Amino acid sequence: MKKKLLALVLTLAMALSLAACGGGDAPAGSEGGDASAETQEPAASGSSDTSGEKKVFEVGISQFVTHDALDAATQGFIDAMNDKLGEDGWKYDLQNAANDPANCSTIANSFVSKNVDLIMANATPAVQAAATATGDIPILGTSVTEYGVAFNIENFSGTLGTNVSGTSDLAPLDQQAEMIKEWYPDAKTVGLLYCSNEANSQYQVDTVQGFLEGMGFTCTQYAFTDSNDVAAVCQTAADASDVLYVPTDNTAASNKSVIDNICHGNIPVFCGEEGICAGCGVATLSISYYDIGYRTGEMAAQILTEGADISTMPIEYAPEFVKKYNPTLCEALNVTAPEGYEAIG
Repeated sequence: MKKKLLALVLTLAMALSLAACGGGDAPAGSEGGDASAETQEPAASGSSDTSGEKKVFEVGISQFVTHDALDAATQGFIDAMNDKLGEDGWKYDLQNAANDPANCSTIANSFVSKNVDLIMANATPAVQAAATATGDIPILGTSVTEYGVAFNIENFSGTLGTNVSGTSDLAPLDQQAEMIKEWYPDAKTVGLLYCSNEANSQYQVDTVQGFLEGMGFTCTQYAFTDSNDVAAVCQTAADASDVLYVPTDNTAASNKSVIDNICHGNIPVFCGEEGICAGCGVATLSISYYDIGYRTGEMAAQILTEGADISTMPIEYAPEFVKKYNPTLCEALNVTAPEGYEAIG
C-alpha cells in the first residue's frame, strides 16, 4: 500500500511539472520584459537631438522669377549647402513668385508658418517680403544689388544688424558707363531702360546716368511697369536713342527676347549682367551669379551649423568682374569688340 501511494505521488508530481513547462510558446520578443525600445522606429530626421540623430535643417528658398541669372544663383546656393551639410543634412522648399511681388509675400509667410530654419531670398522683392514676414528667422538674400536701397537705409554701412544678410550682384557702375564710351565714343544719346517697380533698377540707372552725363552723353530714362509694356517702352527708347542701357533688372531679364526683337541689328544695348546680354545685348561687365549663390550657401551653413550671428554678417560682393561681349549681336551691328573682352557662350 505504501508503495502504491508513493507511486501515485510521483505520478502527480511529474504531471504538475509538465503542466508548468508546457504553457504554449511565448510570443516572439515578449521574453525579457518590454522590448519596444529596441524595436521602435528611429526618431524622424530633423526632430530633437535626444535620439542621437543629427538635425536635418529645413530651408525655404524664394526666387522672384525664372531667368538665367537667378537660376544660377539658386543652383549655386543648393550646391554649396550640399557640399557643406551633405544632401541628407538639409531639405529645401523652392518656391517661385513668377515676377509678382505679392507672391513673394505669400511664399515668405508660408515659410514662417512652417517655422523653417532659414530663408534664402533670391532678388530684391523676395528679400523685402521675407524681412516683412519675420524678424526672427535668418534671411539670406542674393542677387540683390544694393541692400541700403532695398531697405531704405541712408549711408548704409554694409551690415544690416538684423536677421538679414546676404550677397550682392552689384558690378562697378562707373565701369559699365565707361564701356559705352569705349564702344561708341561718337554716340550722343543713351536711353536707360528699366522696370520702375524694382528699386534697385532705379538706383542703377540713376547712378549710371550721372556717370554718363559726366562724359557728355544726353540720357533719358524709359521705365516700364511690368512685362505688359516692355515692348512699347523699348520701342520708344530705341527710336529716340543712339545706345540703350539695361541694368540688372528682373523684368528685363524675363523679356530679353522682346528687347532683342526690337533692337537686334538696329541699336546697341549694354547690360548690367551676362544673362540679359546673352539675349539682347552687345556687352556687359558682369559677375558670376552661380558664385554669389554659392557664397550665400556657405553663409547659410555658417549660421546653421556653426552658430554664426547673422546680425553681424556684412553683405558680401562678387570677387571679380569680367568684360564680355555677344558675338551674334556684334556681327548684326557690324561692330568689333575692343581688346580685353571675352565672348559670351
